[in-house]
Amino acid sequence: MSAITSRRTTRTGIALSRRAGMVFVLPALVLFAVFILYPLLTALSYSFFGWTGIVRGGFTGIENYVALFTELPFSTDIPNAFLHNLLLFAGAMFFQNTVGLGLATLLHRMSRFKRFFQTMYTLPYLVSPLVVGYLWSLMLSPLFGPVNSVLRAIGLGDLAKPWLGDPATAIWVVVIVTAWQWIGFPVLLYGAALGGIPEEIDEAASLDGAGPWQRFRSITLPMLVPAIGTVSVLTFIGAMEAFPIPYALGGSQGSPAGATDVLSLLFYRTAFESGSSNAIGTSSAIATLLFLFIFGVSMLITWLMRRAERRLY
Repeated sequence: MSAITSRRTTRTGIALSRRAGMVFVLPALVLFAVFILYPLLTALSYSFFGWTGIVRGGFTGIENYVALFTELPFSTDIPNAFLHNLLLFAGAMFFQNTVGLGLATLLHRMSRFKRFFQTMYTLPYLVSPLVVGYLWSLMLSPLFGPVNSVLRAIGLGDLAKPWLGDPATAIWVVVIVTAWQWIGFPVLLYGAALGGIPEEIDEAASLDGAGPWQRFRSITLPMLVPAIGTVSVLTFIGAMEAFPIPYALGGSQGSPAGATDVLSLLFYRTAFESGSSNAIGTSSAIATLLFLFIFGVSMLITWLMRRAERRLY
């Protein structure tokens, strides 16, 4: 009888724990449903209808999606904006996995002022991207910006130019500013991952004659795969959803001449500035495609990184 009673008590305890867990999780689920799931499903439903202003018309199927790839200006703006999103992702990944990882490694080996430098590198990440974008637009002003003033003062006046007014340099300014603001995130994440690697492994490899680069390549880097996967997924999501910095640096039109245009700006223009009678249907189609692409690629990156992680053990 005691064994049966013990089992019943265990089951009752598990059931109560699950109920208690659901009570704590329920507020988050409600917020997710109201602010995330409901808008997503609403946008999806809107994309299958024609609209006249804010009045919903009849069911149109995939006509709004077809229009994105067959009608102007979408047939030219979408590839251009999509390319810029990919450039943002590539640029951010390059800086985070080179400069960010390098800074995290240096800080990990420091004994003094470590927290200070971690805080300094993280501060831009904590500032609103819109504020960061406007500050950099002032710094890069060809009339009174300090960047061109410093170049002229040190004898490099030939390099001074209207950085945000030249289509050849504007998108790279967006890439660099975005990477600069995000650099604090991988510094913190890689720093935490480096702190979790047992020092005994590195010391054993050093005693076996492995040099610093060999130890980093064969021991440290493989053990950072989970952190690299997290950085990759979040960087991809952030780059594909980028709006504040491109908006602050190039405006809603992606100036100059669409050189700083991204998909979120295209969505914004279509929904609020196009003047189209079917703005709701078309912009909802853009939002739905963007979500599906982000979700699909994020799942693919996660799967690849988990597969690489399993190979290590």
